[in-house]
Amino acid sequence: MTAREDFVVAVLPGDGIGPEVMAPCLDILGQAQRQVGGFTLTLNTVEAGAAFYAVSGESIPSTSLDHAQQADAILLAAMGLPSVRYPDGTEIAPQLELREQLGLYAGVRPIRTLAGLPLPLADRRGAHLDAVLIRESTEGLFAARGKTSYDGDKIARDTMVITRSVCERLFDFAFHLARERKESGAPGRVTCIDKANVLGGFAFFRKIFLERAELFPDIETDCAYVDAMALNLVKRPWDFDVMVTENMFGDILSDLGAALMGGMGLAPSADIGDDHAVFQPCHGSAPDIVGLGKANPTAMILSAAMMLEWLGARHDNSWCVVAGSLIRASVGRAFSSGVLLPFELGGAAGTDEIVACILEEMQAVDHAPT
Repeated sequence: MTAREDFVVAVLPGDGIGPEVMAPCLDILGQAQRQVGGFTLTLNTVEAGAAFYAVSGESIPSTSLDHAQQADAILLAAMGLPSVRYPDGTEIAPQLELREQLGLYAGVRPIRTLAGLPLPLADRRGAHLDAVLIRESTEGLFAARGKTSYDGDKIARDTMVITRSVCERLFDFAFHLARERKESGAPGRVTCIDKANVLGGFAFFRKIFLERAELFPDIETDCAYVDAMALNLVKRPWDFDVMVTENMFGDILSDLGAALMGGMGLAPSADIGDDHAVFQPCHGSAPDIVGLGKANPTAMILSAAMMLEWLGARHDNSWCVVAGSLIRASVGRAFSSGVLLPFELGGAAGTDEIVACILEEMQAVDHAPT
């Protein structure tokens, strides 16, 4: 395979603090590109989101969707505003539409702590957390979005959907990721999270998981009910490696994982399919702090690092992989002293200060692929 060097990225700044964290993120991507070399990024900004819906009646226009489909990767900030909703009362969520229309079945939510930050469990055990939650992102209970059936004003019904075709690709993705992590010293274990003791759909989910596990004999497997997993992620999160679950359960547990890292502003994510991928922070649009300079850009920046590493792996470009690693390592060093403390963790470091520290760390090192 010939390595690709030129990539087109669809950029969706979105709503609320979205533009405030996207702009410095693009500056950091530009620095990484100049410093490492070996690849170029063409950034195409496209419109979507709640604010766009309020004036146009569309959450994501067809032109924006076309740009996203044609791009090599999609970089998305925060979407949605509590005050702007569809007629059924739900919020505007173009990110969900992208997952559905582009088949982005694997929602990757790293749970990786950064040294130097105050963490909820740090006093109990100082061990570094490094796990990944894989959230199925196209079906499950979310498949009922926009399809709720009503019996007058008495009953509302949402139907969960679990399909074999999506589950097989989801579980294979999780097992391959566990295998890659095992090569770097991780345990090499995948935990299936479900509610198979109560619902037939989840029994089906677990059945397919155990079938696919037989194809990966080098990877350990276990299963857990979602309520027990919520408990154990608080009691002993260090014991887990790769976890895989249904859409709604993943939506909930990924926020728990963000809390273990210190907050939503530190939690990056990716939604990956066979042909496309979206990279975005786990946090929302935070309209209460818009314009105050308090938004933590770390999750956005780490999501961009994930994008570079994914592009590099997909297109055999080691320069992209190194640039992503450079950003991620620089974020870690910026916080390692314990001096840089974001507002959301009780500190006084805002967007500009955090970005300046990360850029300083990037410029202090010389990274080149070997």
